[in-house]
Amino acid sequence: MSMMSYVKVNYVIPVTWFKAQSLAWFGHVHRMPDNSMVKKVHEWSPALTRSLGRPKNRWEDDVKSNITRMKITNWKDCIRNWTKRKKLVEKAKTSLKL
Repeated sequence: MSMMSYVKVNYVIPVTWFKAQSLAWFGHVHRMPDNSMVKKVHEWSPALTRSLGRPKNRWEDDVKSNITRMKITNWKDCIRNWTKRKKLVEKAKTSLKL
């Protein structure tokens, strides 16, 4: 059975589902008030510098690469608008580009 037939029968591939949920959580965190503990932890940066060598992938970098892979240019508008955000997450769940 090919990948396209999985999508046609509304079977969601687990990896894309998790990536779509990370997009939803990313939007949720960015909409939180600035005094929220979750947002403070998300925006926190350590005082130490990173070690030399190739930088490790961060969760936010992966989410932003998924956004660019889906060719979304105005992701901040999509986060603020509930209907756009819902369509974006649903599109990501069935997308084979992620």
